[in-house]
Amino acid sequence: MIDQQKLETQIAEYPVCEYAFIKPEEITFLEQVRHICESECPRYGTSWSCPPAVGTVAECKERCRQYTGGFIFTTVAEVSDIENMKEMLDTRKDHEEITRQIRVLVEQQCSKTLTLSTESCAICEHCAYPDAPCRHPDKMFPCIESYGILVTDLAEKYQITFMNGGNVVTWFSLILYE
Repeated sequence: MIDQQKLETQIAEYPVCEYAFIKPEEITFLEQVRHICESECPRYGTSWSCPPAVGTVAECKERCRQYTGGFIFTTVAEVSDIENMKEMLDTRKDHEEITRQIRVLVEQQCSKTLTLSTESCAICEHCAYPDAPCRHPDKMFPCIESYGILVTDLAEKYQITFMNGGNVVTWFSLILYE
């Protein structure tokens, strides 16, 4: 079992906005979330962090339900124009680095973790999918939504704000642990 108080003390060193310890069985999985990936995301079918590479929603749900606990957290970034996709996505790098560091803290206490984070992986300029294995499986985090997870539902269940103002980007990460 994770020592929640210890992790809370450790994450105080990071610019985490809000967080909660969750139960994996309370995660809502919906095919409709995956449909958004398929119909609206240009990265669909081009990355190991996205569908169909991550498996079906049912497979993702089964994978997540193997864990005994979870830690969801947000960081926020202010941008000059929320409609400027490049500016918005540029703020993601900081969140991903924080996610890596917090994953290490969780792994110090747990034998097994699954980390899900933001958008599609952007570590490599060109993903090896589908021709070769992921070049950085230890650094690549599948997208939360690619698993069919309704993040807004989790946020509401655990009173995490997901709308933080007009030009504020809210990034989510979820670390499941055993």
